[in-house]
Amino acid sequence: MRTLTYYVAVSLDGYIAGPSGEFDSFLAEGDHMGPIWSRYRGTAPTALADAAGLDVADGPFDTVLMGWNTYAVGLPEHHIPNPYTHLRQIVFTRDHAGPAGSDQVEFTAADPVETVRALKREAGMGIWLCGGGRLAAALADEIDHLALKINPVTFGVGIPLFAARDFAPRAWECTGTQTFDSGVTLAEYRRR
Repeated sequence: MRTLTYYVAVSLDGYIAGPSGEFDSFLAEGDHMGPIWSRYRGTAPTALADAAGLDVADGPFDTVLMGWNTYAVGLPEHHIPNPYTHLRQIVFTRDHAGPAGSDQVEFTAADPVETVRALKREAGMGIWLCGGGRLAAALADEIDHLALKINPVTFGVGIPLFAARDFAPRAWECTGTQTFDSGVTLAEYRRR
């Protein structure tokens, strides 16, 4: 059975982006980049990976899930309607249609939990949840692994890792941590 991994950058105070979706405070350079890419190859937009000379083949995922706000980071100023052409891309949205050029992206208003359960029953590799916080909260009971790139920055306010509305503790088992000179820590967990 396939597994769902929430792999995302996060601030020390638990935010995946600022209040307006800002994420440029996360470190994009440093000694953490190579080892993390080696472990999570294929988790950069295809054009960005190509420009940086990064191979997207042989990564752990063949499907990426995201909410509209995460998807829309590439629109309109960057004009990237198909960010991960090397992966199956599913965007959960009730209010938006796909823009021109997004023919390789599946836009759906379907229930995320039912969608993920169906994906897990299909043959294939891992499923990557790349954001956002509301989608992660909706899928909290379906997430099998957390892979957090904890950055040495605090936001104070923003989009939380899990934008849950109810108090619902869940137990996780740490499967590994690696801290880099850049100050980034890769912390990995599996559902207990």
